[in-house]
Amino acid sequence: MCPAMIPFIDLQAQRARLGQPLEDAILKVVRSGAYIMGPEIAQLEAELAAFGQAPHALSCASGTDALVLPLMAWGIGPGDAVFCPSFTFAATAEAAPLVGASPVFVDVLPDTYNLDPGKLEAAIEAVKAKGALTPKAIIAVDLFGQPADYPALFEIAQRHGLKLIADSAQGFGCTLNGHHPIHWADATTTSFFPAKPLGCYGDGGAVLSKDARLHDLLVSLRVHGQAVKSDLEGRTFDHDPKYLNMRVGTNSRMDTVQAAVLLQKLTIFADEIEARNRVAARYAEGLAGVVTTPKVIDGGVSVWAQYTVETDDRDGLAAALREQGIPTAVYYPMPLHRQPPYAGYPQPGGLPVTEEKAGRVISLPMHAYLEPDIQDRIIEAIRAHVRGNG
Repeated sequence: MCPAMIPFIDLQAQRARLGQPLEDAILKVVRSGAYIMGPEIAQLEAELAAFGQAPHALSCASGTDALVLPLMAWGIGPGDAVFCPSFTFAATAEAAPLVGASPVFVDVLPDTYNLDPGKLEAAIEAVKAKGALTPKAIIAVDLFGQPADYPALFEIAQRHGLKLIADSAQGFGCTLNGHHPIHWADATTTSFFPAKPLGCYGDGGAVLSKDARLHDLLVSLRVHGQAVKSDLEGRTFDHDPKYLNMRVGTNSRMDTVQAAVLLQKLTIFADEIEARNRVAARYAEGLAGVVTTPKVIDGGVSVWAQYTVETDDRDGLAAALREQGIPTAVYYPMPLHRQPPYAGYPQPGGLPVTEEKAGRVISLPMHAYLEPDIQDRIIEAIRAHVRGNG
């Protein structure tokens, strides 16, 4: 008889820790009737900005919208190139076509799985030489929770006059040399999907930025392009400017319940990051020499959205663990450039590392509440499988 499956991510343990204050915060919103753009939204944005070392933070409806909104604000569209990895979730590449631009796929580093600066430079030069697209932006991904090589990416972006987005959907809270990604990026975006290290109880996202004008545009675009303070300065209107739309926008408001949840989770987030790093260190020690364990960039602190290892026997390992009630997941078995909507987009220089890693990676249970005895069970099951197939 197969043992009961342990949680891959234990959201209920976190909910139990937060306890009554979390439920009270949700009920407060329900009773207030301020379900959209209630006071918790502004409070959350202030706290996200402070935590992420950014002057500005804008909440929005999803991590995907968080990527699209800056591209809209910068006027990126048809004929423009947005450089990004293929070894990532679809939202990263999806943002470019949603504004009419073209993703250009760039290979990743073999140890951190994040954007390879050398391959990025070559891809930019190749696109410029071909002349069919105009390079406009880079979307770097903090894959599995650790920061990309932002000093190198920033230098490339500056030299080529490109905007740099840090896609921290999996990595909000990660740092490099003590700095959050916004230190280098023009915008940092994140997702609050429930399974993320900082997740809400539905969909949600945020954009962190340094430029006040960009933030103003994001505020406008989030609500159908409505007029914002900078649009109204020096003007008079004979009607409520709430219904004055200055640009084509969208509806990307986060609901207030999600903000209330996130405010509670932020109170323990730093502690959870430390706990995730303890779990990761324990995995690394227990699995050394058994499978290929993750490498974190020098000076980096990961938030460990996933703990991803490599093995030549992925399917066999997954099956063996499943028989013992241990779940696994593969992020991502088919790179985006091989999927129908993205197969026709450029991939100058090819994507050999992406192709290789897609066939070898497997993620293990990872969360801040993974008890040592459960983790020992996972480690021993992996070691036993490898010994039995050695």
